[in-house]
Amino acid sequence: MDVLSDEALTAEVTGLDGWEVREGALRKRYSFADFGEAMAFANRVAGAAEAADHHPDILVTWGAAELAWVTHSAGGITANDVAMARRSDELVAGP
Repeated sequence: MDVLSDEALTAEVTGLDGWEVREGALRKRYSFADFGEAMAFANRVAGAAEAADHHPDILVTWGAAELAWVTHSAGGITANDVAMARRSDELVAGP
């Protein structure tokens, strides 16, 4: 899968709520009421990532989870990362 051009990436990020390109990855921080909710979300993302065979970096702290999507093998952000960012947003409310 090819890395998105700067123009394509800008257009995609504009259509995503709260996502930004930082440190070479598509990143977003989600807030939750407590650690348990943040961990449950991380586990839902992990399940979707396993199903898609595409895995993010996930940082879970009390009341928050941060995701970073990047296709390391391609050397940057691809359409697959954008699709998984959208899927991650869908998983906030549950499966």
